Amino acid sequence: MSSQSSGMAGSKHTVSTVTRTHEIELTARFSEQMAQLCMSPDYSDVTFIVEQQRIPAHRVILAARSEYFRALLYGGLQETKQNEITLNIPLMAFRCLLKYIYSGSMSLMQMKEEHLLDTLGLANQYGFADLEMAISDYLRQVLSLGNVCAILDAARLFALDGLTSVCHSFMDRNATDILQHESFRHLSLDSLCSLLQRDSFFAREVEIFQAVYDWCRFNSDTVPNVDIVVGKVRFELMSLEELLTVVRPSGILDPDRLLDAIGEKISSKQLPYRGALWPEENVATPKFNSRTIHGELRSALLDGDTVSYDMEKGYTRHSISETGDCTGIIVELGKLFIINHIRVLLWDRDTRSYSYYVEVSVNQRNWERIVDHTKYYCRSWQYLYFPAQAVRFIRLVGTHNTVNKVFHVVALEALFTEATTPVVDGILRPTYNVATVERSANVVEGVSRTRNVLLNGDVKNYDWDSGYTCHQIGTGVILIQLGQPYWIDSLRLLLWDCDNRSYSFYIEVSANMKDWEVVVDKQAEHLKSWQHFAFHPKVVVYIRIVGTHNTANEMFHCVHFECPSQDPDFLRRERAIPPSDVQPPKPHDVVQEEEEVEERYEEEVEEEASAQQDGAID
Repeated sequence: MSSQSSGMAGSKHTVSTVTRTHEIELTARFSEQMAQLCMSPDYSDVTFIVEQQRIPAHRVILAARSEYFRALLYGGLQETKQNEITLNIPLMAFRCLLKYIYSGSMSLMQMKEEHLLDTLGLANQYGFADLEMAISDYLRQVLSLGNVCAILDAARLFALDGLTSVCHSFMDRNATDILQHESFRHLSLDSLCSLLQRDSFFAREVEIFQAVYDWCRFNSDTVPNVDIVVGKVRFELMSLEELLTVVRPSGILDPDRLLDAIGEKISSKQLPYRGALWPEENVATPKFNSRTIHGELRSALLDGDTVSYDMEKGYTRHSISETGDCTGIIVELGKLFIINHIRVLLWDRDTRSYSYYVEVSVNQRNWERIVDHTKYYCRSWQYLYFPAQAVRFIRLVGTHNTVNKVFHVVALEALFTEATTPVVDGILRPTYNVATVERSANVVEGVSRTRNVLLNGDVKNYDWDSGYTCHQIGTGVILIQLGQPYWIDSLRLLLWDCDNRSYSFYIEVSANMKDWEVVVDKQAEHLKSWQHFAFHPKVVVYIRIVGTHNTANEMFHCVHFECPSQDPDFLRRERAIPPSDVQPPKPHDVVQEEEEVEERYEEEVEEEASAQQDGAID
């Protein structure tokens, strides 16, 4: 009996183990045992000779791990028949690579930088893409003044664009220190030229010249013709004193080229300035030593407070001049920055609008007008884009206020961004919906229970009483003001569709509230639910929707409006955007919208007989 019990207990244990263990995971042990064969003569069938040292290896393991070694050892090349193969590569890097091949691991933190870069080269040469990317990612984290030049050379040599970009950004931010570092001398000609071409490699040009001159003398044996690198220096950015006392004595620039630089400096209004680059960061802040140097109540403009402002405080202002010769509001950035985007918050505690223009300068002598909205009424947040350029001063000049003769600005932000919007003739041409509260749009005329419900993006929560904007047919309109002028070529609206009624209407657009153009005329048709319309691009600030008929009553009801249209079929068809790039309208997908509207309609029709409605719909 005890024997049987003992046997049953053993059986239970065996079954339990099998039940619990569905897979055997011995990867760590396998890797450890394989690593023991690395550079071991046991079972070795090939020897590599590197820097006169003999290193045993195993053909089948190398071929299994690398297509390069598979072709070398089994591809019918001369080395296929050789037992000893000489490689002209760094020894330490090859040892590290073999350990990775045999074990699948490598401790990057314990490696010297020169060995790490050599290993990166072998990973690139032998096709170990995962190892190459792992080393590249690690190098991004350990960039320093002492190693960035060598890492940049390696990144460019192996066409690692991501690592190259990170190195460039690091050198941009530390340009002055890089120029003075001993490693700068060792930069390759290709890397040096690529660096000097960058507008964002920001340092005093005389410092750049002195570092380049030192590089030319240090590399005179390997680079006898230095004209190509000297030509990357922007001599016209130096002062006359620097040109005459620093550049001329060096003898590196012939007299004619020196005179050309002086002439361009004196006569040109568009010099190739460099500037600091801080992507996606607002540089018009005290953090970057920026300040407001002209305007009344200057302290408010750059304090970052876009909430606590009213009629008495929280804005910077200037009086609007009748003659247009006003100095306006001027912001001085802490130094030259490369920017392509300015955001301005105009005072918006009531319905007033402003007209204005924006100019930028590097020296307050030559101003370039980058935005001209003097012909348009603008409100609240302004989103302004322009070609990236070096800027030190920003000037805002108000030319009109619909209420009084004062121009009020609550906040200004300046930055460089990759997420730009196309600009045509100084006006944005967006593909995203700009008829939103977030983009400063506003419903000027129209009746609704909730302000701006027409623009809130909610296409689900509407019923007989709420969720729509309306007007009396024959006497009213729905009028929408966009935050600023845009090129618009389409629009879409959702007509109230909780029963079977249909509507007729037309839509006009205007840039100035005086000249109106009909872009949609559906007075002869009866339409329901979602409506999409496309037309020739026009500069638009105001949209006027005029209902002319409702099959149920004398009111025109609209649930949602957007421009340009976010209808996915339209975006794909009219703008040739691949389906994967099309963003569905927020907050809900069109298919869901249509299904949910249909379900809601069926439910409410069933309840309509018993429902007691007191809203405007009936």
